[in-house]
Amino acid sequence: MTLVLEIEYLTDVVFAARGPESNVPDWPPQPDRIFSALVATWGARGGNNSEAEALKWLEQQSVPRIAASRAEPRTAPVSFVPPNDKAILPHLRGRQPRRFPASRPDAPVVFLYWEGIAPVPRVFEALSVLATDTSYVGHSASLTRCRFLCSEAPPPAQSLLPKRRIYGGRFDELRESYKRFVQSGGKNGRPLLGEQVVTAVRSTSEAAYSCFDSKWLVMEHTDGEIPDVRATALIAKEIRDALLSGYRQCGMGDRIPAVVSGHNPDGSPTREAHLAIVPLTFAGFRYGDGHLLGFALVPPRDRGLLEDGDFLRAMIKIAPVSKQTDRRAIRLFDSSLELSPTFESDKRSLDSALYTNPSMVFATVTPIVLDRHLKERGTKRQEEVIEQIKSACANAGFPEPDAVVPDKHSAIEGAISAQPSGNAPDWMRWRLPSSLNNRFLTHAVIRFLAPVKGPVILGAGRFVGLGLCRPIVDAEDMA
Repeated sequence: MTLVLEIEYLTDVVFAARGPESNVPDWPPQPDRIFSALVATWGARGGNNSEAEALKWLEQQSVPRIAASRAEPRTAPVSFVPPNDKAILPHLRGRQPRRFPASRPDAPVVFLYWEGIAPVPRVFEALSVLATDTSYVGHSASLTRCRFLCSEAPPPAQSLLPKRRIYGGRFDELRESYKRFVQSGGKNGRPLLGEQVVTAVRSTSEAAYSCFDSKWLVMEHTDGEIPDVRATALIAKEIRDALLSGYRQCGMGDRIPAVVSGHNPDGSPTREAHLAIVPLTFAGFRYGDGHLLGFALVPPRDRGLLEDGDFLRAMIKIAPVSKQTDRRAIRLFDSSLELSPTFESDKRSLDSALYTNPSMVFATVTPIVLDRHLKERGTKRQEEVIEQIKSACANAGFPEPDAVVPDKHSAIEGAISAQPSGNAPDWMRWRLPSSLNNRFLTHAVIRFLAPVKGPVILGAGRFVGLGLCRPIVDAEDMA
C-alpha cells in the first residue's frame, strides 16, 4: 500500500522561494513546505485534536518520494510592500523591498508517495479533511487543490527523494514558531526549514555525491602576504564576514540568505547546507609543500547561489577592480592580503576538478574536525575516531565507507599534518574558531565500495575549509 498526496496548482504558477530571503524559486515543493501548509490548515480549522494526532503520525513516517515535472523559473522583480506592523495603518507604513520568486511547471500536478504506509481509517479521514481545506502551498498566491489517496501501486520510476524532509516534533516546532510570530507582531518566529535529505546513490550507474556543488568560485591570491595554511578556518571566517558586509553595503543587510551566512534570520544555525570556504594549496604534486594559493567558495548543490543576482552584487561591492592587476580583488586583514575572484585560473592547483572527480578512495588535504569529543583511550580511541568519520560521511550524504584509516599525517604529498610534533611551537598548530576549540583533528584515507563524486568535505569544520578531501586515482597521488 502507498499513501499518496496529490497537489494541483490551479493557476499554473508556483510562488515559493528556497529560503526566507532567497530570490531562487523552490521547485518541486518540498515535504516540509507541504507539511507546514497542512499545519496552517489545521490551525485555521480550529485545532482539532484528531487532526493534530494525524499530523503527528505523518511526521513520523519515512521520507516520501516526489513526482513532478520540470519547471521554468520566472523572474522575480523587486516589489515594495508594507511590513507586518499591526500598530500602524497599512497606508502609513514604510515599504520594504521584497521579491516573490515563482516557477511555471510543465505540468501543474505534484505527487508525494509514502511507500508501504497504510494509515488507519480515522487517520486517513483526518488527513483527507486537512488536504481538502488546504487552498495554497507556499505563498498564498499559489492556489492549490489537494487530496490524499491510497494506492496499491508503488511510486513511479521517475519519482525522486526530496531535498528536505519533515521529522518527529515538527508539528510542535511549527506551533511554537507561530506563537513567537504572533507575540512579536510578525517580526520573529519564522520556522526553520526542514532537515536536509542526503542521498547516497541516484542510480546503479551514477556516483554518489554530497550536498556541495562541483562549480566553485576561486579566490586566487594575487597580492600581499598570505597566511599559513593552518589559519585556514580563520581566513575563511574573514572572507565570509567580508561577503556579509557586501550585502549590507548593497542595502540587503536585513535579508542576507542563510545559504551564505549559515544562520536563519533569528540568528539560529540553519539546518540546510550552506556556503563552504575551502583552501586551495600546493599539495598532491611532486615537491608540494602545502602552502596556500587561494581559496574557493563552494556553494550547496542545486541552489544557484553563484548565479544569484544579490550574491553577485555583494561580490562586486567588496571586490572593486585593482589598479595593479586590472582584476577585481578582495582585500582582507587591513588590505594586507588580496584575493581575486575567478571561475577559471591557469594554475593547476586552483582547478576544482582536483577535488570533484569521482573516485572510490579519498584522502584529506586539511584535517577533519570530529563532531564530538573523544571519550575512549588506546585502541578503542582509534575505533571511536573511525566511527565518527563514518558518521561524518553519512552527514555529508555519502554511503558508509568500506574502510577508514585515520592518521596524524595526510596521504596527500605536501599536506600539513593534523598535529605538530611534541616540541613544535604553538604556531604550528591548526587555529580554529572558538566554536571548534578543543576538538580533535585527524587526517584520513577513506575508501568507498562504489565511486563517489566530490567534493568530499567532512566534519564539524567543513564550512570553514577543514575536512577537505582529494580523490586518489592512482598511487602517484599519494605520498
